[in-house]
Amino acid sequence: MERKLKLGYAMCGSFCTLERSIRVLTQLAAKGYDLYPIMSPITYSTDTRFGRAEDFRWAVEDACRRKIMTTVVETEPIGPKSYLDALVVAPCTGNTLAKLANAITDNGVTMACKAQLRGGKPLILAPATNDALSGSAKNIGLLMNTKNIYFVPMAQDSPEKKPASMIADFDRIEEAVLAALEGRQLQPMWLQNG
Repeated sequence: MERKLKLGYAMCGSFCTLERSIRVLTQLAAKGYDLYPIMSPITYSTDTRFGRAEDFRWAVEDACRRKIMTTVVETEPIGPKSYLDALVVAPCTGNTLAKLANAITDNGVTMACKAQLRGGKPLILAPATNDALSGSAKNIGLLMNTKNIYFVPMAQDSPEKKPASMIADFDRIEEAVLAALEGRQLQPMWLQNG
């Protein structure tokens, strides 16, 4: 029998994309991935016009059959125990991109990323940020050139109203993970507007 792929699945506070991300997470669970859920503290605890935090938490824990990790203490063992084959951050906000680009480890998601990279294993980022083509562009560029970091292909989500905004194609997360496990960046990385 083939071993289940152990996949960390972290979520940050792009609240408008959480429902999409949870749909992908549920599909991965149905395919037999062994999922380890992680949420930033803001995502874990904040109710917004896009939904209640409690409902998001329930959906994630139901799909993964595990409690969500949120703290540095909970995610730090990912490094020394090296138990994840890959780690996805979906959505990955501009705030998290900036922290990763500048080696800031101040919550469970950023610690999970640091721990994953410590073991030389793939980290896959699915950006969802209103400033991908402005303030976050330099961080995306830096991370694109960092060993073991890969991106889910992305596109501008509303070029007329939000010309600097980009969102990853969440439907390609699994494909991006499988490519990263082979040491490949899924191409094309920049997609036509949806």
